[in-house]
Amino acid sequence: MSSPRQLAGRAIEEDAESHLVGAGLRAVARNVTCRMGEIDLVMREGDTLVFVEVRFRRSSSHGGAAASVTHAKRARLVAAARWYLMRNPRLAEAPCRFDVVAVEGSGEARRMEWLRDAFRIDS
Repeated sequence: MSSPRQLAGRAIEEDAESHLVGAGLRAVARNVTCRMGEIDLVMREGDTLVFVEVRFRRSSSHGGAAASVTHAKRARLVAAARWYLMRNPRLAEAPCRFDVVAVEGSGEARRMEWLRDAFRIDS
C-alpha cells in the first residue's frame, strides 16, 4: 500500500514525464532501481539517452528543489546510470546526459523547471 507522500511523488513524476514528452522526449523507463540508487525517468531525445532526476520541494526556503541534487546524489545517479547501461548494452554507445526536473510549490502556485544537462559525470 502506498503512502500519501509516495502517491504525491508518483503524480509529480508523471507530470514531469508528461512535460518532457510534450517537449519531444520519448519515455524509455521509469523508477529504475538498483543497489546504487534510483533513476526516476529514462528518456530519449533523438539519439541521446537522458537520465532524469525529479525533485520536489514545497518551498525554496532551504535552497529549493534543484539545489537538493547534492554531489552525493549526483554520484548515486551516475552509478545507477552506469548500472542501467551495463544491463542494456544496446544503449551503451548512445550519448547520455543528466537532466533535473525541479518542482516547487503546491496547487496553482506549483512551478516546474527543466534543467537540461544539469550536471556532468565529472562534476
